[in-house]
Amino acid sequence: MIVCVCNNVSEKKIHQAVAMGVTTMSELREQLDVGTCCGKCAGCARKVMRDCMDSNANKSSGLQNFIQQLHFKPSAQPA
Repeated sequence: MIVCVCNNVSEKKIHQAVAMGVTTMSELREQLDVGTCCGKCAGCARKVMRDCMDSNANKSSGLQNFIQQLHFKPSAQPA
């Protein structure tokens, strides 16, 4: 979906920017020019960025928990 019509910025581009380390609207504006023309897309762009960051955090913590269980969970030793 196109988030910023003025600068042709899609959700996918915002997701890619977040994957590259963008974490603020200022950085998003600087990288993609989102919200720099008419500004009507700023709220939607912020929501897409935050949702993506939240999704990445949830995936990361789930993976970290799985890895911790594999490495730090004592296995049953045969008697």
